[in-house]
Amino acid sequence: MAKKNTKQKSIEESLWDAANKLRGKVESSEYKHVVLGLIFLKFTSDKFEKRKQELIAEGKEKYVDMVEFYTMNNVFFLAPESRWSYIMENAKQDDIAIKIDTALFTVEKNNPSLKGALPDNYFSRLNMDASKLSALLDTVNNIDTIADNEEDIVGRVYEYFLGKFAASEGKGGGEFYTPKSVVKLIAEMLEPYKGKIYDPACGSGGMFVQSIKFIESHNGNKKDISIYGQEYTATTYKLAKMNLAIRGINANLGDVPADTFFKDQHPDLKADFIMANPPFNQKGWRADNELTDDPRWRGYDVPPTGNANYAWILNMISKLSENGTAGFVLANGSMSSNTSGEGELRKKFIENDLVDCMIALPGQLFYTTQIPVCLWFMTKNKKGGNATGSNFRNREGETLFIDARNMGTMLDRTHKELTDDDIAEITNTYHNWRNKPVTSSDSEQSEELYRDVAGYCKSATLEEIKKNDYILTPGRYVGIAAEEDDGIPFEEKMTELSQTLFAQMNEAAELDQTIRENLKLLGYE
Repeated sequence: MAKKNTKQKSIEESLWDAANKLRGKVESSEYKHVVLGLIFLKFTSDKFEKRKQELIAEGKEKYVDMVEFYTMNNVFFLAPESRWSYIMENAKQDDIAIKIDTALFTVEKNNPSLKGALPDNYFSRLNMDASKLSALLDTVNNIDTIADNEEDIVGRVYEYFLGKFAASEGKGGGEFYTPKSVVKLIAEMLEPYKGKIYDPACGSGGMFVQSIKFIESHNGNKKDISIYGQEYTATTYKLAKMNLAIRGINANLGDVPADTFFKDQHPDLKADFIMANPPFNQKGWRADNELTDDPRWRGYDVPPTGNANYAWILNMISKLSENGTAGFVLANGSMSSNTSGEGELRKKFIENDLVDCMIALPGQLFYTTQIPVCLWFMTKNKKGGNATGSNFRNREGETLFIDARNMGTMLDRTHKELTDDDIAEITNTYHNWRNKPVTSSDSEQSEELYRDVAGYCKSATLEEIKKNDYILTPGRYVGIAAEEDDGIPFEEKMTELSQTLFAQMNEAAELDQTIRENLKLLGYE
Protein backbone atom coordinates (compact mmCIF):
# COMPACT_ATOMS: atom_id res chain seq x y z
CA MET A 1 0.00 0.00 0.00
CA ALA A 2 1.39 3.38 -0.99
CA LYS A 3 2.43 5.55 1.91
CA LYS A 4 0.39 8.72 2.19
CA ASN A 5 2.51 11.80 1.52
CA THR A 6 1.80 14.24 4.34
CA LYS A 7 3.44 17.61 4.70
CA GLN A 8 5.49 17.80 7.89
CA LYS A 9 4.61 20.74 10.10
CA SER A 10 7.27 23.38 10.59
CA ILE A 11 8.51 24.24 14.07
CA GLU A 12 6.62 27.52 13.84
CA GLU A 13 3.33 25.84 12.91
CA SER A 14 3.69 23.27 15.69
CA LEU A 15 4.27 26.02 18.23
CA TRP A 16 1.27 27.98 16.99
CA ASP A 17 -0.93 24.87 17.24
CA ALA A 18 0.32 24.16 20.75
CA ALA A 19 -0.32 27.77 21.79
CA ASN A 20 -3.78 27.61 20.21
CA LYS A 21 -4.70 24.88 22.69
CA LEU A 22 -4.41 27.51 25.41
CA ARG A 23 -7.42 29.31 23.92
CA GLY A 24 -10.10 29.94 26.49
CA LYS A 25 -7.81 31.06 29.27
CA VAL A 26 -5.38 32.86 26.94
CA GLU A 27 -6.27 35.19 24.06
CA SER A 28 -4.36 34.78 20.79
CA SER A 29 -2.97 38.27 21.37
CA GLU A 30 -1.11 36.79 24.37
CA TYR A 31 0.40 33.82 22.52
CA LYS A 32 3.51 35.69 21.51
CA HIS A 33 4.35 36.57 25.12
CA VAL A 34 3.75 33.01 26.31
CA VAL A 35 5.66 31.24 23.54
CA LEU A 36 8.46 33.76 23.11
CA GLY A 37 9.08 33.81 26.86
CA LEU A 38 9.52 30.02 26.82
CA ILE A 39 11.63 30.11 23.65
CA PHE A 40 13.88 32.67 25.31
CA LEU A 41 14.26 30.45 28.39
CA LYS A 42 15.03 27.38 26.26
CA PHE A 43 17.50 29.25 24.08
CA THR A 44 19.43 30.78 26.97
CA SER A 45 19.54 27.40 28.68
CA ASP A 46 20.88 25.67 25.58
CA LYS A 47 23.64 28.26 25.24
CA PHE A 48 24.43 28.04 28.95
CA GLU A 49 24.72 24.23 28.84
CA LYS A 50 26.89 24.40 25.74
CA ARG A 51 29.26 26.86 27.42
CA LYS A 52 29.30 24.77 30.59
CA GLN A 53 30.36 21.68 28.62
CA GLU A 54 33.10 23.71 26.92
CA LEU A 55 34.51 24.71 30.32
CA ILE A 56 34.46 21.10 31.48
CA ALA A 57 36.17 19.94 28.27
CA GLU A 58 38.88 22.57 28.86
CA GLY A 59 39.50 21.24 32.37
CA LYS A 60 37.89 24.27 34.04
CA GLU A 61 35.26 22.45 36.11
CA LYS A 62 35.88 24.71 39.11
CA TYR A 63 34.70 27.71 37.06
CA VAL A 64 31.34 26.34 35.88
CA ASP A 65 29.43 28.31 38.53
CA MET A 66 31.26 31.62 37.96
CA VAL A 67 29.26 34.25 36.09
CA GLU A 68 32.29 35.83 34.41
CA PHE A 69 33.14 32.68 32.46
CA TYR A 70 29.76 32.87 30.72
CA THR A 71 29.37 36.60 30.16
CA MET A 72 32.85 36.77 28.57
CA ASN A 73 31.37 34.68 25.72
CA ASN A 74 28.11 36.66 25.57
CA VAL A 75 26.23 33.86 27.37
CA PHE A 76 23.73 34.52 30.15
CA PHE A 77 24.55 32.79 33.46
CA LEU A 78 21.65 30.68 34.77
CA ALA A 79 21.05 29.63 38.35
CA PRO A 80 19.80 26.01 38.76
CA GLU A 81 16.14 27.09 39.10
CA SER A 82 16.39 29.03 35.80
CA ARG A 83 17.63 26.15 33.67
CA TRP A 84 15.39 24.44 31.14
CA SER A 85 16.22 21.03 32.56
CA TYR A 86 14.68 22.10 35.89
CA ILE A 87 11.56 23.40 34.13
CA MET A 88 11.09 20.12 32.24
CA GLU A 89 11.62 18.05 35.42
CA ASN A 90 8.66 19.91 36.91
CA ALA A 91 6.58 20.32 33.73
CA LYS A 92 3.76 18.09 35.03
CA GLN A 93 3.46 19.85 38.38
CA ASP A 94 0.47 22.07 39.16
CA ASP A 95 2.76 24.96 40.10
CA ILE A 96 4.74 24.92 36.84
CA ALA A 97 3.58 28.48 35.98
CA ILE A 98 5.11 29.78 39.22
CA LYS A 99 8.36 27.94 38.49
CA ILE A 100 8.55 29.50 35.00
CA ASP A 101 7.99 32.97 36.46
CA THR A 102 10.68 32.31 39.07
CA ALA A 103 13.09 31.16 36.35
CA LEU A 104 12.54 34.30 34.27
CA PHE A 105 12.85 36.56 37.34
CA THR A 106 16.13 34.92 38.34
CA VAL A 107 17.61 35.18 34.83
CA GLU A 108 16.85 38.91 34.75
CA LYS A 109 18.15 39.48 38.29
CA ASN A 110 21.48 37.76 37.53
CA ASN A 111 22.03 39.48 34.18
CA PRO A 112 21.85 43.31 34.37
CA SER A 113 21.67 43.70 30.57
CA LEU A 114 18.21 42.08 30.73
CA LYS A 115 16.82 44.63 33.19
CA GLY A 116 13.16 45.24 32.34
CA ALA A 117 13.20 42.71 29.50
CA LEU A 118 11.41 39.63 30.81
CA PRO A 119 7.76 39.03 31.77
CA ASP A 120 7.03 39.72 35.45
CA ASN A 121 4.86 37.01 37.12
CA TYR A 122 3.22 36.68 33.70
CA PHE A 123 2.54 32.95 33.63
CA SER A 124 1.03 32.92 37.12
CA ARG A 125 -1.34 35.77 36.32
CA LEU A 126 -2.70 34.04 33.19
CA ASN A 127 -4.02 31.13 35.28
CA MET A 128 -3.43 28.66 32.43
CA ASP A 129 -4.47 25.01 32.50
CA ALA A 130 -1.35 23.19 33.78
CA SER A 131 -1.75 20.24 31.39
CA LYS A 132 -2.00 22.52 28.34
CA LEU A 133 1.01 24.53 29.47
CA SER A 134 2.89 21.26 29.93
CA ALA A 135 2.03 20.23 26.36
CA LEU A 136 3.41 23.54 25.10
CA LEU A 137 6.60 22.95 27.11
CA ASP A 138 6.98 19.55 25.42
CA THR A 139 6.75 21.22 21.99
CA VAL A 140 9.35 23.84 22.90
CA ASN A 141 11.55 21.13 24.38
CA ASN A 142 11.81 19.45 20.95
CA ILE A 143 13.46 22.52 19.43
CA ASP A 144 17.24 22.46 19.19
CA THR A 145 17.67 26.22 19.37
CA ILE A 146 21.41 26.27 18.60
CA ALA A 147 21.63 23.61 15.89
CA ASP A 148 21.28 25.94 12.90
CA ASN A 149 23.81 28.77 13.14
CA GLU A 150 22.64 29.45 16.69
CA GLU A 151 20.10 32.26 16.37
CA ASP A 152 18.38 31.27 13.11
CA ILE A 153 15.70 28.94 14.49
CA VAL A 154 14.80 31.25 17.34
CA GLY A 155 14.74 34.23 15.00
CA ARG A 156 12.40 32.37 12.67
CA VAL A 157 10.02 31.63 15.53
CA TYR A 158 10.07 35.27 16.64
CA GLU A 159 9.34 36.54 13.13
CA TYR A 160 6.60 33.94 12.57
CA PHE A 161 4.75 34.73 15.78
CA LEU A 162 5.01 38.48 15.38
CA GLY A 163 3.69 38.22 11.83
CA LYS A 164 1.05 35.63 12.71
CA PHE A 165 -0.19 37.79 15.54
CA ALA A 166 -0.34 40.88 13.34
CA ALA A 167 -2.25 38.94 10.67
CA SER A 168 -4.73 37.34 13.08
CA GLU A 169 -5.43 40.39 15.21
CA GLY A 170 -5.69 42.97 12.42
CA LYS A 171 -5.75 46.69 12.95
CA GLY A 172 -4.56 47.81 16.34
CA GLY A 173 -3.07 44.45 17.28
CA GLY A 174 0.24 44.40 15.47
CA GLU A 175 1.20 48.03 15.32
CA PHE A 176 4.75 47.11 16.37
CA TYR A 177 5.27 44.78 13.39
CA THR A 178 6.75 46.10 10.15
CA PRO A 179 6.66 43.62 7.22
CA LYS A 180 10.06 41.98 6.80
CA SER A 181 10.33 42.92 3.12
CA VAL A 182 9.86 46.62 3.95
CA VAL A 183 12.49 46.47 6.71
CA LYS A 184 14.89 44.65 4.39
CA LEU A 185 14.40 47.29 1.69
CA ILE A 186 15.27 50.10 4.11
CA ALA A 187 18.38 48.25 5.33
CA GLU A 188 19.56 47.49 1.78
CA MET A 189 19.02 51.11 0.75
CA LEU A 190 20.91 52.59 3.72
CA GLU A 191 23.73 50.00 3.95
CA PRO A 192 24.37 50.45 7.71
CA TYR A 193 27.84 48.87 7.89
CA LYS A 194 29.18 50.81 10.87
CA GLY A 195 28.24 53.65 13.18
CA LYS A 196 25.22 54.45 15.33
CA ILE A 197 21.77 53.15 14.36
CA TYR A 198 18.63 54.68 15.88
CA ASP A 199 14.93 53.84 15.78
CA PRO A 200 12.68 56.26 17.72
CA ALA A 201 9.68 53.87 17.57
CA CYS A 202 11.49 50.54 17.62
CA GLY A 203 8.58 48.18 18.32
CA SER A 204 9.89 44.63 18.69
CA GLY A 205 13.31 45.53 17.27
CA GLY A 206 12.83 44.36 13.69
CA MET A 207 14.82 47.22 12.16
CA PHE A 208 17.83 46.37 14.31
CA VAL A 209 17.62 42.65 13.57
CA GLN A 210 17.49 43.32 9.82
CA SER A 211 20.48 45.67 10.11
CA ILE A 212 22.48 42.88 11.73
CA LYS A 213 21.37 40.44 9.03
CA PHE A 214 22.47 42.93 6.37
CA ILE A 215 25.90 43.33 7.98
CA GLU A 216 26.40 39.57 8.33
CA SER A 217 25.24 38.83 4.77
CA HIS A 218 27.80 41.35 3.47
CA ASN A 219 30.63 39.94 5.62
CA GLY A 220 30.66 42.95 7.92
CA ASN A 221 31.19 43.00 11.68
CA LYS A 222 28.24 43.70 13.96
CA LYS A 223 30.70 45.03 16.56
CA ASP A 224 31.13 48.06 14.29
CA ILE A 225 27.64 49.34 15.08
CA SER A 226 25.93 50.73 18.17
CA ILE A 227 22.16 50.48 18.54
CA TYR A 228 19.82 53.02 20.13
CA GLY A 229 16.05 52.89 20.29
CA GLN A 230 12.93 53.75 22.21
CA GLU A 231 9.52 52.13 22.58
CA TYR A 232 6.38 53.39 24.30
CA THR A 233 4.41 50.16 24.96
CA ALA A 234 5.73 48.17 27.92
CA THR A 235 5.01 44.68 26.55
CA THR A 236 6.53 45.56 23.17
CA TYR A 237 9.58 47.05 24.91
CA LYS A 238 10.11 43.69 26.62
CA LEU A 239 9.71 41.86 23.30
CA ALA A 240 12.36 44.08 21.74
CA LYS A 241 14.84 43.46 24.54
CA MET A 242 14.28 39.69 24.33
CA ASN A 243 14.41 39.72 20.54
CA LEU A 244 17.80 41.44 20.59
CA ALA A 245 19.17 39.48 23.55
CA ILE A 246 18.67 36.08 21.92
CA ARG A 247 20.67 37.29 18.92
CA GLY A 248 23.51 38.64 21.03
CA ILE A 249 22.76 42.23 20.00
CA ASN A 250 23.62 44.86 22.58
CA ALA A 251 21.27 47.82 22.43
CA ASN A 252 20.38 50.91 24.42
CA LEU A 253 16.57 51.08 24.37
CA GLY A 254 16.40 53.50 27.27
CA ASP A 255 15.95 52.59 30.92
CA VAL A 256 12.18 52.24 30.62
CA PRO A 257 9.44 52.13 27.96
CA ALA A 258 8.57 55.78 27.30
CA ASP A 259 7.03 58.29 24.90
CA THR A 260 9.75 59.49 22.52
CA PHE A 261 8.35 63.03 22.44
CA PHE A 262 7.80 63.55 26.17
CA LYS A 263 10.67 61.44 27.55
CA ASP A 264 13.46 61.42 24.99
CA GLN A 265 15.98 58.94 26.42
CA HIS A 266 18.68 59.80 23.86
CA PRO A 267 18.68 63.63 23.92
CA ASP A 268 22.30 64.05 22.78
CA LEU A 269 22.39 61.24 20.22
CA LYS A 270 23.72 61.91 16.73
CA ALA A 271 23.00 58.78 14.68
CA ASP A 272 24.63 57.75 11.42
CA PHE A 273 21.61 55.73 10.34
CA ILE A 274 17.97 56.08 11.35
CA MET A 275 15.47 53.37 10.43
CA ALA A 276 11.88 53.70 11.58
CA ASN A 277 8.21 52.91 11.11
CA PRO A 278 6.53 55.38 13.47
CA PRO A 279 2.75 55.23 14.10
CA PHE A 280 0.82 56.49 11.07
CA ASN A 281 -1.11 59.76 11.39
CA GLN A 282 -0.88 59.73 15.19
CA LYS A 283 -3.51 62.12 16.53
CA GLY A 284 -3.46 64.17 19.73
CA TRP A 285 0.18 63.37 20.41
CA ARG A 286 0.57 66.66 22.34
CA ALA A 287 -1.66 69.47 23.60
CA ASP A 288 -1.44 72.96 22.04
CA ASN A 289 0.73 74.32 24.84
CA GLU A 290 3.07 71.31 25.16
CA LEU A 291 6.60 70.90 23.72
CA THR A 292 6.44 74.27 21.96
CA ASP A 293 10.05 75.10 22.88
CA ASP A 294 11.47 71.62 22.29
CA PRO A 295 15.03 71.80 20.84
CA ARG A 296 14.14 69.15 18.25
CA TRP A 297 12.05 71.72 16.36
CA ARG A 298 14.86 74.27 16.27
CA GLY A 299 15.05 76.00 12.90
CA TYR A 300 11.52 74.86 11.99
CA ASP A 301 7.96 75.63 12.99
CA VAL A 302 6.39 73.66 15.85
CA PRO A 303 4.75 70.53 14.32
CA PRO A 304 0.92 70.43 14.40
CA THR A 305 -0.94 68.73 17.25
CA GLY A 306 -3.44 66.87 15.06
CA ASN A 307 -0.93 64.59 13.32
CA ALA A 308 2.51 63.48 14.53
CA ASN A 309 3.98 62.59 11.10
CA TYR A 310 6.06 65.76 10.88
CA ALA A 311 6.98 65.62 14.57
CA TRP A 312 8.55 62.22 13.89
CA ILE A 313 10.43 63.64 10.89
CA LEU A 314 11.75 66.58 12.93
CA ASN A 315 12.78 64.23 15.75
CA MET A 316 14.78 62.16 13.25
CA ILE A 317 16.38 65.17 11.57
CA SER A 318 17.53 66.41 14.98
CA LYS A 319 19.17 63.03 15.69
CA LEU A 320 21.12 62.76 12.42
CA SER A 321 24.90 63.11 12.46
CA GLU A 322 26.67 65.41 10.01
CA ASN A 323 26.83 62.61 7.42
CA GLY A 324 23.76 60.73 8.67
CA THR A 325 20.99 59.19 6.56
CA ALA A 326 17.45 58.27 7.60
CA GLY A 327 14.98 55.88 5.97
CA PHE A 328 11.47 55.65 7.36
CA VAL A 329 7.88 54.65 6.59
CA LEU A 330 5.02 57.17 6.60
CA ALA A 331 1.47 57.34 5.28
CA ASN A 332 1.20 58.67 1.72
CA GLY A 333 -0.52 61.82 2.93
CA SER A 334 2.81 62.99 4.37
CA MET A 335 4.08 63.63 0.83
CA SER A 336 1.43 66.20 -0.08
CA SER A 337 -0.43 67.39 3.03
CA ASN A 338 -0.76 71.12 3.61
CA THR A 339 -2.80 70.80 6.81
CA SER A 340 -1.79 72.88 9.85
CA GLY A 341 1.49 74.07 8.38
CA GLU A 342 2.77 70.68 7.19
CA GLY A 343 3.24 72.09 3.68
CA GLU A 344 5.54 74.83 5.02
CA LEU A 345 7.56 72.29 7.01
CA ARG A 346 7.95 70.09 3.93
CA LYS A 347 9.01 73.13 1.90
CA LYS A 348 11.79 73.78 4.43
CA PHE A 349 12.96 70.15 4.28
CA ILE A 350 13.22 70.45 0.50
CA GLU A 351 14.87 73.87 0.46
CA ASN A 352 17.38 72.68 3.08
CA ASP A 353 18.16 69.87 0.60
CA LEU A 354 17.46 67.07 3.07
CA VAL A 355 15.22 64.87 0.89
CA ASP A 356 17.34 62.31 -0.97
CA CYS A 357 14.81 59.78 -2.25
CA MET A 358 11.05 59.17 -2.14
CA ILE A 359 9.49 55.77 -2.84
CA ALA A 360 5.78 55.04 -3.33
CA LEU A 361 5.13 51.48 -2.13
CA PRO A 362 2.45 49.06 -3.33
CA GLY A 363 -0.69 48.62 -1.23
CA GLN A 364 -1.53 45.61 0.97
CA LEU A 365 1.98 45.25 2.41
CA PHE A 366 0.93 45.79 6.03
CA TYR A 367 -1.15 43.39 8.09
CA THR A 368 -2.56 46.10 10.32
CA THR A 369 -3.59 48.88 7.94
CA GLN A 370 -4.74 49.40 4.38
CA ILE A 371 -3.43 53.00 4.38
CA PRO A 372 -1.11 53.48 1.36
CA VAL A 373 2.45 54.09 2.55
CA CYS A 374 5.71 55.52 1.25
CA LEU A 375 9.38 55.59 2.19
CA TRP A 376 11.29 58.79 2.88
CA PHE A 377 15.09 58.90 2.70
CA MET A 378 16.71 62.00 4.12
CA THR A 379 20.37 62.95 4.52
CA LYS A 380 22.37 65.76 6.03
CA ASN A 381 25.05 65.49 3.36
CA LYS A 382 24.41 65.24 -0.38
CA LYS A 383 27.92 66.40 -1.25
CA GLY A 384 29.47 62.98 -1.41
CA GLY A 385 30.33 61.18 1.83
CA ASN A 386 28.52 59.17 4.47
CA ALA A 387 29.17 57.68 7.89
CA THR A 388 30.80 54.50 6.55
CA GLY A 389 33.40 56.41 4.54
CA SER A 390 31.78 55.66 1.19
CA ASN A 391 32.21 58.26 -1.51
CA PHE A 392 29.07 59.15 -3.41
CA ARG A 393 28.62 61.72 -6.14
CA ASN A 394 27.50 65.26 -5.32
CA ARG A 395 23.67 65.20 -5.41
CA GLU A 396 23.00 68.73 -4.19
CA GLY A 397 19.72 70.09 -5.51
CA GLU A 398 18.55 66.63 -6.71
CA THR A 399 15.97 64.18 -5.38
CA LEU A 400 15.24 60.70 -6.72
CA PHE A 401 11.60 59.60 -7.09
CA ILE A 402 10.70 55.91 -7.44
CA ASP A 403 7.18 54.64 -8.10
CA ALA A 404 7.09 51.01 -6.91
CA ARG A 405 3.31 50.72 -6.64
CA ASN A 406 3.15 48.01 -9.32
CA MET A 407 5.73 45.82 -7.60
CA GLY A 408 5.16 43.03 -5.10
CA THR A 409 3.65 39.54 -5.12
CA MET A 410 0.39 38.49 -3.43
CA LEU A 411 0.88 36.15 -0.46
CA ASP A 412 -2.85 35.57 -0.13
CA ARG A 413 -6.06 37.37 -1.10
CA THR A 414 -5.32 40.39 1.06
CA HIS A 415 -1.57 40.62 1.63
CA LYS A 416 1.37 41.36 -0.62
CA GLU A 417 5.15 41.38 -0.13
CA LEU A 418 8.11 42.77 -2.03
CA THR A 419 10.22 39.98 -3.50
CA ASP A 420 14.02 39.90 -3.29
CA ASP A 421 14.10 40.86 -6.99
CA ASP A 422 11.86 43.87 -6.28
CA ILE A 423 14.11 44.95 -3.42
CA ALA A 424 17.22 44.52 -5.57
CA GLU A 425 15.72 46.56 -8.42
CA ILE A 426 14.71 49.46 -6.18
CA THR A 427 18.00 49.39 -4.27
CA ASN A 428 20.13 49.25 -7.42
CA THR A 429 18.21 52.18 -8.90
CA TYR A 430 18.92 54.29 -5.82
CA HIS A 431 22.55 53.22 -5.50
CA ASN A 432 23.26 53.83 -9.19
CA TRP A 433 21.69 57.28 -8.92
CA ARG A 434 23.59 58.04 -5.71
CA ASN A 435 26.92 56.64 -6.86
CA LYS A 436 27.14 57.16 -10.62
CA PRO A 437 26.73 60.03 -13.11
CA VAL A 438 23.17 60.67 -14.28
CA THR A 439 22.52 60.27 -18.00
CA SER A 440 19.55 61.47 -20.04
CA SER A 441 16.54 59.18 -20.33
CA ASP A 442 17.04 58.64 -24.06
CA SER A 443 20.64 57.47 -23.65
CA GLU A 444 21.53 53.82 -24.00
CA GLN A 445 21.13 52.01 -20.68
CA SER A 446 24.37 51.02 -19.00
CA GLU A 447 25.08 49.29 -15.70
CA GLU A 448 27.49 52.12 -14.97
CA LEU A 449 24.86 54.83 -15.32
CA TYR A 450 21.54 55.84 -13.86
CA ARG A 451 18.80 56.99 -16.21
CA ASP A 452 15.19 58.08 -15.76
CA VAL A 453 12.60 55.45 -16.69
CA ALA A 454 9.10 56.69 -17.52
CA GLY A 455 6.56 55.36 -15.05
CA TYR A 456 9.22 54.15 -12.62
CA CYS A 457 11.97 56.62 -11.63
CA LYS A 458 12.96 60.25 -12.11
CA SER A 459 15.85 62.36 -10.85
CA ALA A 460 14.22 65.74 -10.21
CA THR A 461 15.78 69.12 -9.50
CA LEU A 462 14.78 71.53 -6.78
CA GLU A 463 13.21 73.75 -9.47
CA GLU A 464 11.02 70.89 -10.69
CA ILE A 465 9.86 70.19 -7.13
CA LYS A 466 9.06 73.89 -6.64
CA LYS A 467 6.92 73.83 -9.81
CA ASN A 468 4.97 70.96 -8.25
CA ASP A 469 4.22 73.03 -5.13
CA TYR A 470 6.74 71.08 -3.05
CA ILE A 471 4.67 67.91 -3.29
CA LEU A 472 6.81 64.77 -3.05
CA THR A 473 4.48 62.16 -4.56
CA PRO A 474 6.59 60.12 -7.06
CA GLY A 475 3.69 59.81 -9.53
CA ARG A 476 3.96 63.56 -10.20
CA TYR A 477 7.50 63.17 -11.49
CA VAL A 478 8.00 59.75 -13.05
CA GLY A 479 5.24 60.13 -15.66
CA ILE A 480 3.54 57.23 -17.41
CA ALA A 481 5.34 54.20 -18.78
CA ALA A 482 5.35 54.01 -22.56
CA GLU A 483 3.18 51.20 -23.92
CA GLU A 484 4.63 48.93 -26.56
CA ASP A 485 2.93 49.01 -29.97
CA ASP A 486 1.51 45.57 -30.72
CA GLY A 487 1.70 46.22 -34.48
CA ILE A 488 -2.07 45.84 -35.13
CA PRO A 489 -3.49 48.71 -37.25
CA PHE A 490 -6.09 50.94 -35.55
CA GLU A 491 -8.84 50.15 -38.10
CA GLU A 492 -8.40 46.42 -37.51
CA LYS A 493 -8.50 46.87 -33.70
CA MET A 494 -11.61 49.06 -33.92
CA THR A 495 -13.45 46.56 -36.13
CA GLU A 496 -12.66 43.69 -33.75
CA LEU A 497 -13.67 45.68 -30.65
CA SER A 498 -16.91 46.83 -32.31
CA GLN A 499 -17.85 43.27 -33.26
CA THR A 500 -17.20 42.14 -29.67
CA LEU A 501 -19.32 45.00 -28.29
CA PHE A 502 -22.25 44.31 -30.65
CA ALA A 503 -22.17 40.60 -29.74
CA GLN A 504 -22.26 41.46 -26.05
CA MET A 505 -25.16 43.90 -26.60
CA ASN A 506 -27.15 41.19 -28.44
CA GLU A 507 -26.45 38.74 -25.64
CA ALA A 508 -27.60 41.32 -23.07
CA ALA A 509 -30.85 41.84 -25.01
CA GLU A 510 -31.51 38.08 -25.05
CA LEU A 511 -30.88 37.88 -21.30
CA ASP A 512 -33.28 40.79 -20.71
CA GLN A 513 -35.99 38.98 -22.69
CA THR A 514 -35.45 35.75 -20.74
CA ILE A 515 -35.75 37.63 -17.44
CA ARG A 516 -39.01 39.30 -18.62
CA GLU A 517 -40.50 35.92 -19.57
CA ASN A 518 -39.55 34.38 -16.22
CA LEU A 519 -41.12 37.29 -14.36
CA LYS A 520 -44.27 36.90 -16.49
CA LEU A 521 -44.52 33.23 -15.46
CA LEU A 522 -44.33 34.35 -11.83
CA GLY A 523 -47.19 36.79 -12.38
CA TYR A 524 -45.11 39.98 -12.57
CA GLU A 525 -45.84 41.54 -15.94
